[in-house]
Amino acid sequence: MRRLLFALPLAAFAAIAGWFVIGLGRDPSTIPSALIDKPVPNFTLPAVAGIGTAGLTTADLSGRVTLVNVFASWCAPCKMEHPLLMRLARDKRVAVLGISHKDTAADSRRFLDQLGNPYAAIGWDQDGRVSIDWGVYGVPETFIVDRRGHIRHRHVGALTEEILAKTLMPLVARLEAE
Repeated sequence: MRRLLFALPLAAFAAIAGWFVIGLGRDPSTIPSALIDKPVPNFTLPAVAGIGTAGLTTADLSGRVTLVNVFASWCAPCKMEHPLLMRLARDKRVAVLGISHKDTAADSRRFLDQLGNPYAAIGWDQDGRVSIDWGVYGVPETFIVDRRGHIRHRHVGALTEEILAKTLMPLVARLEAE
């Protein structure tokens, strides 16, 4: 009986340690979203003052395939992925829309003045409430929305050439063909 009492805490520790080891081996950019294949949340966001684009609403995300990028001026990975978004906006195969997440209008404006503005429209989510509805827990995050306004893909973290070429653009092409 004493051996069992000694072994029980050891077995519990081994199980917990194993669970953490499995978790460390997972890719954080592949975290599933409960919103995949569901309509985008109902929202209305104002424009970022002084940028010259419209705000963003649920209605803006139907009728065409869109890429919605959640960004912030204080986000270093957002700066790293920005040249890809600029190139993608010039490409015109997909509409590039943005959500400015928990940022001031002045900082968002400065960020886009310095790096360029790839977004056809930007919604200003000053308090992060809409981003929470989308399931965003950090920036950058990027979503592909189909013509019906359903979220079809979520990417957590900065976009890369490889992600664009192997995942996002093939999905956009497939959705455009549907």
